[in-house]
Amino acid sequence: MVCRQLRKREVPLAPVIVVVRSNQLTELELREDLFDDICLEPVNSDELTTRLAHLFWRTGRGLRPELVEHGPLVLNLETYQAAVSGRVLDLTYMEYELLRFLSARPGKVFTRETLLSRVWGYEYYGGARTVDVHVRRVRAKLGEEHAHLIQTVRSVGYRFGQTTWKP
Repeated sequence: MVCRQLRKREVPLAPVIVVVRSNQLTELELREDLFDDICLEPVNSDELTTRLAHLFWRTGRGLRPELVEHGPLVLNLETYQAAVSGRVLDLTYMEYELLRFLSARPGKVFTRETLLSRVWGYEYYGGARTVDVHVRRVRAKLGEEHAHLIQTVRSVGYRFGQTTWKP
């Protein structure tokens, strides 16, 4: 199946929307790892555009791959700029990298040690509290209204955005 080949590439293609005829629905393997959504033929271009926009929004990538968008927050991966509600943020390089790393993985919790190794790099010899200081600064720059975008997970670390898990 073409979907398997797209997902097994060195850089997997995402999102993947499968276009099928209604009589092919029963043939689909409804596996989340193969495709993200389906459209029925004949394809309505407005519907396809809306479905793609929604899938890109869910992954935090927006319609333009150089942008990471989460609600009011937009990060431009090419220019290292960030804005919240249209207001450009004055971030240092490490503040931007921390925000970029977290926002690219919404809902996932990272320990301070993981953030140090993944954002600062293995050669960094400072303490784990460096992460706390940077998170505090990023929250301050996001402003009181948007500081909640980075959540503290008590005794563990930090998470970007809301978790989708509901008991």
